[in-house]
Amino acid sequence: MAWQRTQTHFLARPTAAVWEVLRDPSRVPQWNRAIARLEPHEVPVAAGTELDLAPAGKLIGPIHSATAPAATVTRFDEGSSIAWRQPQPGGHLLVDWSLREVPGGTELTQSVTVAGPASVVFAQTAAKPIAAHFAENCARLYALAGGTATHELRIVIAGGHGFLGSRAAADLYCRGHEVTILTRTIRPESPYTQVLWDGKNQGPWSTVLYRAGADTAVLNLAGELVDLPPTEANIARLRSSRVDSTRALVDASNAAPEPLSAFLQASTTAIFADAGERHLTEDSSLPTGAAALAQMTGVAKPWEDAAAGAHTKRLNILRTSLVFEQESPLVDRLSLLARVGLGGPVAGGDQWVSWIHLADWLRIVRAALGLEENLALPAGTIHLAAPHPVRNSQMMAALRARVAPGPLRRFSLPTPRPILSAGAVLLHTDPALGTTGRHVTSRVLADAGFEFAYPDFEAALGQILG
Repeated sequence: MAWQRTQTHFLARPTAAVWEVLRDPSRVPQWNRAIARLEPHEVPVAAGTELDLAPAGKLIGPIHSATAPAATVTRFDEGSSIAWRQPQPGGHLLVDWSLREVPGGTELTQSVTVAGPASVVFAQTAAKPIAAHFAENCARLYALAGGTATHELRIVIAGGHGFLGSRAAADLYCRGHEVTILTRTIRPESPYTQVLWDGKNQGPWSTVLYRAGADTAVLNLAGELVDLPPTEANIARLRSSRVDSTRALVDASNAAPEPLSAFLQASTTAIFADAGERHLTEDSSLPTGAAALAQMTGVAKPWEDAAAGAHTKRLNILRTSLVFEQESPLVDRLSLLARVGLGGPVAGGDQWVSWIHLADWLRIVRAALGLEENLALPAGTIHLAAPHPVRNSQMMAALRARVAPGPLRRFSLPTPRPILSAGAVLLHTDPALGTTGRHVTSRVLADAGFEFAYPDFEAALGQILG
């Protein structure tokens, strides 16, 4: 039994500069906060060098340091890769970092593997913490390798500590852009400039949207998670968290002496509510009346409308479908269902699922900011969705094939609509998240010649889950 997670990130730095940091295990705690200590017994480090590993954490760190044997460097290829192995009862933890020179910089690939009969336990306690927050860790590594803001475009991100915001922040930062996060809570370990705001009222934060002599863009991803029961109070809360923050940003942009270079406004393909068999593009009309579900259309439409009037050279509404990526809460939840035998079709399984791989989502964001060579996107609404939606039954079957044990790969218990509704009550969530569906694609991206790195779901899932 084994657990593995492999991830790759781009850094706009020469490979030699990144390697100068990576080659020294004692510097790992500076960029991966899950490790408190990784000290070599001798220098220079080479294959066979032993390492004293202390994981972060007041409980697990001291226990590991007192009981675990030393880790050992298993590979040291000067200038390109280093791997180390930590023995575990009946197995091991293996961490591998490798560098590849690419146009404009370096790709870092990190592979974390746990093998052995206790891999399920050690994946949670040892491997997952090291593999987690990979994008943010790469941002710290970029800075340690001498990375600075080398481009004129500044990007202000509202909601920059969320799942998509944190990935966008790291992606842009590691490409040499100045990133500022608007946040309600300052995180001391964040590698980015952070500015406090309340997501509603004007204040000192408002001046961040302008700097003389520099272009500034806004990426607005602010809003509470939709994973709530669809009560009137919760719907009002979801709507307010999005509309208020958007209006605050619009007002701040209008107070600036010059227009923003771009205002990217988040939205969701759930704006179409339960679309049945309709095939939807940016040209499709929105549902009305009873078909416009209050927790979907009723939240998303005013969210989009609130961006009108922004003082900007271009405004894009980014309607995002389900985003798949290794650390995605969505992937974790669906994978868990598949592993425990509940990975069958949900509510019949005929509903359409529109989706996108994180790598394609990030590239569309960069293109909307004008940062992708040979790819120009128009202002207006863009659907961030892969060209081949899948049925819920197809999605669950693909997940089972990747993560379910033995016979559960072929068959898992379905989740009928009544069971889903009952489970939603227990989990304090909205059953419509599982029962509704939408076949959404993008005519705008197709017209612009955008080529998806991951157009097909099974191939995308294979890259994510290995």
